[in-house]
Amino acid sequence: MRATCRLLQTCRITLFTRENCGLCTEARSVLSNVWDSRPFQFKEIDIIKSNFKPRWRDLYEFDVPVIHISKASAPEEHPQSASKAVKLMHRFTADQVKAKMDLVEKA
Repeated sequence: MRATCRLLQTCRITLFTRENCGLCTEARSVLSNVWDSRPFQFKEIDIIKSNFKPRWRDLYEFDVPVIHISKASAPEEHPQSASKAVKLMHRFTADQVKAKMDLVEKA
């Protein structure tokens, strides 16, 4: 059953977060609800602890939580390509996440 579930994960969602972020906790809850009905690959990046240059902190310090939604087969997230990402910021609903997933899957 898990192998079938894994094959259905056509999207990857990357959550950009930081410690002690109440909105980030809410974002994780929304993503958990989405995953229950529509599994996806998940990655979480703490913008403060990330070692990328330029740093994710420089991009999203005042914007977390941010999610990037991409095809599971797409290259890993990198700060230099962030402007091209399909994303949602701050507060978002499960329906908004699913709509963005639909957009990515059809591209």
